[in-house]
Amino acid sequence: MAIYIHQLKNWTHFIWDNDVLIHKLAHVRNMQGKLVGKLEILGFDLKEEANLLTLTEDVIKSSAIEGEQLDKDQVRSSIARKLGLDISGLIPSDRNVDGVVEMMIDAVNNALRPLTEERLFNWHAALFPTGRSGMYKIQVAQWREDIDGPMQVVSGPLGRENIHFQAPDSKNVPNEMRFFFKWFNEQQNLDTVLKAAIAHFWFVTIHPFDDGNGRIARTLGDMILTRADGNNKRFYSMSSQIRQNRKEYYEVLEHTQKGDQDITKWLLWFCDNLLLAIENAKQILTKVIQKHHFYRLFGSMLENERQKKIITMMLDGFEGKLNTTKWAKINKVSTDTALRDINDLLKKNILLKSISGGRSTSYELNLKKITD
Repeated sequence: MAIYIHQLKNWTHFIWDNDVLIHKLAHVRNMQGKLVGKLEILGFDLKEEANLLTLTEDVIKSSAIEGEQLDKDQVRSSIARKLGLDISGLIPSDRNVDGVVEMMIDAVNNALRPLTEERLFNWHAALFPTGRSGMYKIQVAQWREDIDGPMQVVSGPLGRENIHFQAPDSKNVPNEMRFFFKWFNEQQNLDTVLKAAIAHFWFVTIHPFDDGNGRIARTLGDMILTRADGNNKRFYSMSSQIRQNRKEYYEVLEHTQKGDQDITKWLLWFCDNLLLAIENAKQILTKVIQKHHFYRLFGSMLENERQKKIITMMLDGFEGKLNTTKWAKINKVSTDTALRDINDLLKKNILLKSISGGRSTSYELNLKKITD
């Protein structure tokens, strides 16, 4: 008796309950249409800013799902350079950051190009520029070979491991991937949202690489969703939503991989989280509009690049509390200079002293001034 779905005959002949999914898909399409409608009122620059914020979030969260923490400013800078955006405050980025960004930009900007073995190998090489995953040397830009035994996803202490999933034998990977490429490039009669979900599940089940399979699977989903949205910009992040529900994500994948060819549960989970991702896109649009509104009304009141840098960071979503020490560290100036900058913004009513209290005085944006 088969333990995993890939052990079934013709395992990729997936089935699902259309009656269960039809209303969910209609809701997704409705939400996508409403989001596109809201975006129509934004000018070119604001759309580019929303795209930059979304891609930054997507890259960071997709890596975070795998336990890798990327520097937000490096990711933002790398994406801006790859997109040719003329924005201030760009910093150098590490090779591993550039690699993840290059993969995402290629998938989104060239969403209509065929998916090929060479293209996937290029993505994989970009993800692992040193040929290592953490401390371990891995096979890069080639299908896995299972030299040390079957590819397994496990948890638990040594000797008492819990096997969540075992991938197909490596000798089957080339043929499995040829079938996957043919379906990915030629299947046109399937709803694109369903196709994104199936591509994600199918790829991660084959698990064709030593590492990076989850990130590439999510990128393939984004690639198809880009086609579904009809433009090469991203305004919602599926990876951010998956990161929030990471435990459920792995549970539903494991359940489906250990089931039969009915993948309705996975498709429903994907659609539900896609809806949440689209809903959360409102927050990104709000940030973009707030920033535009602020600089249109109060940009001329900022006296130096230090103030512009911190205010931009706060409008984008500053992590933690802003105080004099952080201002000085970020701008590489003395605390006296930082305090002068802050006091100037307090007088102009752009910053307020935080009412949260604590041993150190902290500051926050006067959002009422910005939104009035």
